[in-house]
Amino acid sequence: METLMAFTVGGLFAAAIYMMLRRSIVKLVIGLVLLSNAANLLLFTQAGLLRGAPPLVPEGAMQPAGIVADPLAQALILTAIVIGFGVLAFAVVLIHRAYEVVQADDMDQMKDTDT
Repeated sequence: METLMAFTVGGLFAAAIYMMLRRSIVKLVIGLVLLSNAANLLLFTQAGLLRGAPPLVPEGAMQPAGIVADPLAQALILTAIVIGFGVLAFAVVLIHRAYEVVQADDMDQMKDTDT
């Protein structure tokens, strides 16, 4: 399963880089979203793909009994999802405003309007 996830993460990173190198600003944002999702999936895969109990320690015990899930990766991914959504919302509004001003989606045409 880890091999399949590694190929999936690699494919997502490759698609993200390809989309970010395009001249269209919408494709740039799609590439940023793919890059964010690829990083989240990489963190999730590296934390281990096993089912375990919640990481709760019973009262009086020094460590939890049995196999437990890693809560750190889950917290990092949840935080990254929220931050990624905020950045995506900001980028969409910024792109919409830039398109209204320039009337073009091409990055080269947007450079020509710099003063």
